[in-house]
Amino acid sequence: MKEDENAKLLSVLAGKRQDPVPIWLMRQAGRYLPEYREVRAKAGSFWTLCMTPELAAKITLQPIERFGFDAAIIFSDILVVPFALGLDVSFDEGVGPRLLPVENSGGLERDMTIWSAKLAPCYEAMKMVRASLDSSRALLGFAGAPWTLATYLAEGGGSRDQKAAKLWGYRDPEGFASLLDLIGDCVADHLVAQLNAGADAVQIFDSWASGLSNSSFNEWVIRPTRRVVDKVRAANPAAKIIGFPRAATLQDYEAYVRETGVDALSLDTAVPMDWAAKTIGQDQNTPIQGNLDPIALIAGGKALSSAVEQIMAATAGVPFIFNLGHGILPETPLQHVADLVSQVRGAR
Repeated sequence: MKEDENAKLLSVLAGKRQDPVPIWLMRQAGRYLPEYREVRAKAGSFWTLCMTPELAAKITLQPIERFGFDAAIIFSDILVVPFALGLDVSFDEGVGPRLLPVENSGGLERDMTIWSAKLAPCYEAMKMVRASLDSSRALLGFAGAPWTLATYLAEGGGSRDQKAAKLWGYRDPEGFASLLDLIGDCVADHLVAQLNAGADAVQIFDSWASGLSNSSFNEWVIRPTRRVVDKVRAANPAAKIIGFPRAATLQDYEAYVRETGVDALSLDTAVPMDWAAKTIGQDQNTPIQGNLDPIALIAGGKALSSAVEQIMAATAGVPFIFNLGHGILPETPLQHVADLVSQVRGAR
């Protein structure tokens, strides 16, 4: 995309305030949309959707066509990286993702050409979306962060307390650091490939960044994320990167921005936006993104409009992208999403 055609969201990532602020929603292409459910029913499996470029591209564009968001985010999943590393990944209805637990990194795939070949459908989908997306809207790629992906590898799926990964990190810090580095190499390669395929910016999702001690957060979240950012920038110095260490402490959010080198910080619902606007947006001169409660979006009405007003008031004057504090939920009414977009677009 030429500089004079930059989407509003990219202007914000460059540190410029935009009014009205740009808006997109995490998981905006998904189960709350009837058109998504129709494609999903025909495809037969979630993984088929992710790995069929035509279907992934179609789904990516659905929320843009319906709501006109300022950015499209490629339809995929964070577990494509474990797949590239040689693991079989399955998604069980009502249970979630499953893969064989990993006890060491020795058996994982290290050949970058194999990574690229296995994830080629993701990049083909990105090219298709780029060709169809209006230049006024940004195209986002994404990947899971090394720590979050390591929790899935250690557990063999999702977990509430990330116990297996923590035990590995405590008992074998050198081996666990090697695992994080290998995952991070694959994450960085995946992000660079998405940028090369047409993404304007990328987001790193650290969905399980909460509940860590300060030293563990530094070693398992900040250090490997910094390594990913450095590798992406080495390949693409102009890359724009959004970081999302979900549910971290305020102190850890500050450290994350200061030490990882991300261009913008996405915030979960619990973060006070007046604090974020002052501490992150002003003091650290970093654009912020967030952080509407997805359940307030389900509620709609006065609860929704009041929550939006509070976020908009708190972030006035700083570079800001409106989003949720986590992904949109399947039971979200379509009209409430339309109401949200209208209110954000009408705010000054």
